[in-house]
Amino acid sequence: MSAAGGSVAQLSRLLALIPWLLARPGVTVDAAAAEFGVTPHQLERDLELAFMCGLPGHMPNDLIEVDFEGGRIHVGNADTIARPLRLGVDEAVALLVGLRALTDVPGLHDREALEATLVKLEQAAGDAAGPGDRVAVAVDPAAPVTPLVEQALAQQRRLHLRYYVPARDEVTERDVDPMRLVVVDGRTYLEGWCRSADAVRLFRVDRIEAADVLDVAAEVPRQAHARDLDDGLFRPAPEDLLVVVDLAPGASWVADTYPTESVVEAADGRLRVALRVADPAWVTRLLLRLGDSARVVEPDSLRADLAARAAAALAAY
Repeated sequence: MSAAGGSVAQLSRLLALIPWLLARPGVTVDAAAAEFGVTPHQLERDLELAFMCGLPGHMPNDLIEVDFEGGRIHVGNADTIARPLRLGVDEAVALLVGLRALTDVPGLHDREALEATLVKLEQAAGDAAGPGDRVAVAVDPAAPVTPLVEQALAQQRRLHLRYYVPARDEVTERDVDPMRLVVVDGRTYLEGWCRSADAVRLFRVDRIEAADVLDVAAEVPRQAHARDLDDGLFRPAPEDLLVVVDLAPGASWVADTYPTESVVEAADGRLRVALRVADPAWVTRLLLRLGDSARVVEPDSLRADLAARAAAALAAY
């Protein structure tokens, strides 16, 4: 089946087609097909489907009536969809939030078209929601190195980065072949092929302390693919350390905040949580912060390390 005949495309076309035909009784099949960019045969198939559409009940008076004998189209019993679909206020606001965030993405192309769309959408949403309702989206301001990152992306050049790694509280230096800039939860990240790790990595742009565009072409390997960020930034790997922790009710937020392998609730309300950890130092700091609200079940090495760090912290006092 062609793309024009796909079920999703056909449904979208019907939702616009019926109101259009109601406003133009007697229009020819050829003229309607040309307006919607389909063949007359495809349009007739759409109209045949319209016979089976209408209000719940499926009685004769509930269904749309269509007559296109003789090459001219007449539609009846379709008053419920006589007007094109419009966005509701909540839908318009959600769309505005997404578009507002998009305008702050560094290196965005077609910014003028996006801003023109925003103006029209704000006017439409303002009429429905009232003049006092407007949408503002807060996105972190661009970091000083952003222009250099954008330059490297545009010129397809390698970057040398000085990058702060909070998990280890250290600044690292590495060469990166940039792939794209992305915004996740209001923060901008550089995704690229890290030549030190020999893998795709994400770098939070505001943690890049310095960047130099090298006179070397970026060479992203064929096996490198942009990460799917729909489920968040962190994607546990099978080789990551498996940590099992018992959490008191006051620390149950950990299970909601971080990706987990499993969560089991005990009779006393405690949670036994299993999660994969790429950086043991990170989970150690988390557990120290939780104090007696968390107890390590496994691995033994983490439990021993945690006890040693807690003893050292107490000795410091």
